[in-house]
Amino acid sequence: MNDVATALGRLEELAIEVPSWAYGNSGTRFKVFGTPGTPRTVQEKIADAAKVHELTGLAPTVALHIPWDKVDDYAALKGYAAGLGVGLGTINSNTFQDDEYKFGSLTSSSDAVRRRAIDHHFECIDIMHQTGSRDLKVWLADGTNYPGQDDMRGRQDRLAESLQEIYARLGEDQRLVLEYKFFEPAFYHTDVPDWGTSYAQTLALGEKAFVCLDTGHHAPGTNIEFIVMQLLRLGKLGSFDFNSRFYADDDLIVGAADPFQLFRIMHEVIRGGGFGSVPGKESGVALMLDQCHNLEEKIPGQIRSVLNVQEMTARALLIDTAALAEAQRTGDVLAANAVFNDAFYTDVRPVLAEWRESRGLPADPLAAFKASGYQKQINEDRVGGQQAGWGA
Repeated sequence: MNDVATALGRLEELAIEVPSWAYGNSGTRFKVFGTPGTPRTVQEKIADAAKVHELTGLAPTVALHIPWDKVDDYAALKGYAAGLGVGLGTINSNTFQDDEYKFGSLTSSSDAVRRRAIDHHFECIDIMHQTGSRDLKVWLADGTNYPGQDDMRGRQDRLAESLQEIYARLGEDQRLVLEYKFFEPAFYHTDVPDWGTSYAQTLALGEKAFVCLDTGHHAPGTNIEFIVMQLLRLGKLGSFDFNSRFYADDDLIVGAADPFQLFRIMHEVIRGGGFGSVPGKESGVALMLDQCHNLEEKIPGQIRSVLNVQEMTARALLIDTAALAEAQRTGDVLAANAVFNDAFYTDVRPVLAEWRESRGLPADPLAAFKASGYQKQINEDRVGGQQAGWGA
């Protein structure tokens, strides 16, 4: 196995962006449960996200969703976040909740609807200039439910034209990342259903356009780490949305359903040069959570999530790459598989606790949060007003 000290040293490069919406009320299509202490404003969401970073040292930026996180003064919001020790990260557009988008947004056959959707992305880019954000993330609910409902080729053409107009508005240091999802809410066909479609569209746009891979947006049995490898090989993996799925887009805590899958993904990220956020050594691949905490408390859910990514990254860094390469070269199947298993089954939790303590962080961030009284305080303080959630 690789040297533990060397592996832990590389953990300094790990940064995981947390989403503002994870701190609001969210859940299934059938019920969204409210909870005490839920933020009512974007400032309260950022405060909760800052608590996660304070206790873990892993979550230095917060992604915003527009218009859910819309404010009058984004420079002031950036300053507020900085005062709490975090920055503002990816700006996520929303073209899936307005009635006008019933039959599509960037792919719509209506010139007026497409114009509205494009202008919304222009607004997001203007916000990025004020927040200092690098990435504009685009996820589309566009698609159809019935054969013949619309011209699939025409929708791809309109998508390409819309994205080109948005791409042309990006600043020099800004990027567009296009997410994909193989179904839901469109059930006959989805306009961006897979990594190949996202890759084809972003390749046509240019070098500032990349693919966003959501780990929950795949059919059962899909080899996600193969897609990670291929996109890194092609230089088009821009970001992750980390979560877990049992059936479809469940948005559960990352690593909950299949920690070995997360381990394998992180191995390919490291192997392909997609890991690292030290100034001057940025990989260009943003690691972000995209999860819903419907039953569990939200802040502990996010703490658990970033710790899961850290743990599987540490295990992936322990893979004896020299031994693995030799086993692969000689065709020793069992030896190669054993190299993976040896690293995966290594319990890194004690050394990670020591690693945190050596950096002034609590050995057990979840226990530290529970003892801090923060949840009790926000439960008491955040009474009245409208709790944030899907669509708010």
